This record gives sequence, structure tokens and C-alpha cells, in this order.
Amino acid sequence: MKKLKIVFFFIIVLFICSCTKVISVNLNDASPNIVIEGIVNNNPGPYQVKISQTVNFSDPNVFPPVAGATVTITDSTTGITDSLIENSPGTYTTQNLPQGQSGHTYQLNVSVNGQTFSASSTMPNLVAFDSVTFYSSSTFGTDRTNAVANFQDPASVTNYYTFTEYVNGKQIDQTFNFSDRLSDGLYIRRQLFNDSTYIQSGSIVNVDMHCVDQAVWSYFNTLGQAKGNNSQSVSPANPVSNISNKALGYFSAQTTQSKQAVF
Repeated sequence: MKKLKIVFFFIIVLFICSCTKVISVNLNDASPNIVIEGIVNNNPGPYQVKISQTVNFSDPNVFPPVAGATVTITDSTTGITDSLIENSPGTYTTQNLPQGQSGHTYQLNVSVNGQTFSASSTMPNLVAFDSVTFYSSSTFGTDRTNAVANFQDPASVTNYYTFTEYVNGKQIDQTFNFSDRLSDGLYIRRQLFNDSTYIQSGSIVNVDMHCVDQAVWSYFNTLGQAKGNNSQSVSPANPVSNISNKALGYFSAQTTQSKQAVF
């Protein structure tokens, strides 16, 4: 009886396999997309815009630079326009754009390969970044230490933040996003949840805090959701970009402050 059951099981498996249709999907048919990443901040320039192009699924995950573009950034508040120069393939640098100012709106325009792309971003007011501390815990016998960003969120103002973390000089491949929707006006101790193996005794941790506008925050927030984490690198899952004409990437006018701590 036992042998009969085994034979019957294999007959069912063979039947199912014979009825399964093999579907071939050509992952190389997608048209390449332009990827644009640009930042203007409150620190002295020059500022950079990087332009690259996506590759086929089966190709190495290295986006080739796009050379020969015409790139301008305009401070729409003052009317000053700067034409960027291409220092290296795909990397364009400002020449005369004054230091970024909170409250000013910046317009990016890119023309390349017969296509035009544009984006606009307004630099928020700076929120003072007080310090970086640490929070350690143990879960199921595993010790975890995370950096904590400490700052006072302004009351009655909608604020959006992103954070970039470096441990011993190496950037953690995540961006940490925060909005004050549920904590307006409170003192914030924002824990940057990370893999516990990164921060150990003696680690030097640097954290950059960026005040960004809603569109840029939405880009990084959807990027993290698409990848299942908060990685800052551009993802083929098409997060919500603030750049026109279906380009990937983002253009951000933001404030930036840095703090360091040793665990």
C-alpha cells in the first residue's frame, strides 16, 4: 500500500510538470532611462549634477555616464542662471551660482540627446542639528547599536528630513527619512535603525542631516519602499521623481549639517 502511494505521488508530479507552460520574458527590451541626480545646498559651492543612463537587466549594475548635455541651474528668486561645465563624463559643475539660500527656489534644466528635463526645488529653512548619540539594545541575544540624531523640530511648520550615515568613513547604503507629521514641535531623538554589525566599540560615526522639501522626501521615501530598505542609490523600481519627462533621480535644494560621535 505504501509503495502504491509513492507511485501515485510521482504520477501526479509528472502530470503537473507536463502541464506547466514555460514563459520566456525578455528583460532586455526596456528602453534606457536618463538618471539625473543634483543638489544645491546651504554650503558654499560649486554644486554638481550627475547624469547617467540605465542599463539592461542582465548587464552589470553600473550606469554609464551621459556626456554632452547642456545643464543650467537658475535661482528663480534672484533670476541668476548658471551654465554648468562638464568636468568629467556625466558630471556637471556650477561656475557662478551663489551659495544656496533657504527660501529660494532653484530650477534645473537639462538638454541631452534631443530630450529636455526640468525640476524645481525650494530650499527649506535650516533646522539646527544638535548632536549624534547612540542607543544600544539586545534582542534575542544580538546586540544592536544605532546612531541617534538629536534636534528640535520647529512648531507649526511642516518639516521633512533625510539623513546620511557614515561609519569609519564608509557611507552606509541607506538613507533615513523622517517627517514631523506626528511630532511637530517636539524635541526629536531620531534613531537611525541599521545593521548591528556596523557600529562597534571605537567606531567613528558621522551623520549628515538634510532639510528637504516634500517632493524630495517623497522620492527617497518611495525609493526605500521599492527596494525594501532606504538605500540612496537610484532604483529601477521608479520611485516618485521630481524631474520631468520620466527621468529617474532627483533634484534637491536642501540644507546640510554634519555631526560626528565616537561610540
